Amino acid sequence: MPVKKPLPGELEPIERASRDELQALQLKRLRATLQHAYDNVPHYRRAFDAKGVRPADCKSLADLANFPFTGKGDLRANYPFGMFAVPREQVVRIHASSGTTGKPTVVGYTKNDIDTWAHLAARSIRAAGGRAGDIVHVGYGYGLFTGGLGAHYGAERLGCTVVPMGGGQTEKQVQLIEDFRPDIIMCTPSYMQVICEEFRRQRKDPREMSVSIGIFGAEPWTEQMRRDIEQSAGIDAVDIYGLSEVMGPGVANECIESKDGPVIWEDHFYPEIIDPETGAVLPDGEEGELVFTTLTKEALPVIRYRTRDLTRLLPPTARSMRRMGKIVGRSDDMLIIRGVNLFPTQIEELVLSQPELSGQYQLVVTREGLLDEVEVLAEVAPAHAGADRAAIGRDLQHRIKTLIGVSTRVSVGLPESIERTLVGKARRVLDKRPK
Repeated sequence: MPVKKPLPGELEPIERASRDELQALQLKRLRATLQHAYDNVPHYRRAFDAKGVRPADCKSLADLANFPFTGKGDLRANYPFGMFAVPREQVVRIHASSGTTGKPTVVGYTKNDIDTWAHLAARSIRAAGGRAGDIVHVGYGYGLFTGGLGAHYGAERLGCTVVPMGGGQTEKQVQLIEDFRPDIIMCTPSYMQVICEEFRRQRKDPREMSVSIGIFGAEPWTEQMRRDIEQSAGIDAVDIYGLSEVMGPGVANECIESKDGPVIWEDHFYPEIIDPETGAVLPDGEEGELVFTTLTKEALPVIRYRTRDLTRLLPPTARSMRRMGKIVGRSDDMLIIRGVNLFPTQIEELVLSQPELSGQYQLVVTREGLLDEVEVLAEVAPAHAGADRAAIGRDLQHRIKTLIGVSTRVSVGLPESIERTLVGKARRVLDKRPK
């Protein structure tokens, strides 16, 4: 199918820079970021001191390997604003990703951070084939989740007309796509499949829609899903990558002319691949855990942030910067359900806080049609064997939705109805989705 290939003048100079030019800029920005974090974030001062390193010890990009990692636990331990590197009064916006009960991971942005984010999101949409004047239908959720506003600001920065639809209301999504005739849609890939299904339910051909480009992210997806979407909707499906702790959508994006993995915008984010067990840095091409260090963020610089995403770094093709391969899994037990991060321990906290329940639980993950579904299996404690199990389940279901943001089915059984594991770890997750 036809694609919009960029003209040379449409690219920023850094997108065509030599490797030497790019690495010189990275080192300059890296040294400044390390100093900024050390001077202004008590957590980083303690962590650097504990490792016996100082910002001035970073003489080359390879020296970053001597500095400590950052994880979600560090952000939660410093909840809500302890990781900010500027006074709170200079933070113009706050986002948050799902975390343990009542404790999301909080991120902040200065005015310059928002400007950088909009710029990189615009660069991402342009790489995907978007151009000024296009109509962009945003189907990512708005609010504390970074997806909707990240896509929105990027599309506006590029000069597009934005339809801020958000998620849900699938029938209305179809209606507005037909009425407004957007050129681009941005949502999760699984939700795009749902939109196509709704077109067919209404006896309409999704290939007849006006959309020619879909920019999909917020959850892992396969090449098979790409082919399915492209054939079902008659569009080019392009991958966008981001995470709130590092910025939001637009950390990396595929180029429409190659569709060979998201290009990491290395002028703002320095990537590493590490062995998830030892923490050792692996060479490009080897599979491991993706780690990011921000190079230009003011409010929340992150040093060697462990994303837990398993992938590999690939050589440049359409741009001068390296690409990342498809996410092949996680180095932790996090699930991604319809764009929302879900840890089994989050469910565990809620189960343990409900006195009628025994504390035993399992998560059963299935795929109903095109969307992932989660069923929570719990059981009553022996002292509550005669209680109203349906009512207890409704209460747990409500708390999961309210505190974590995931819709689930909840089934509460009798005492000892959940299988016990006598050897090794309890089997908390039963993933029955097709591979």
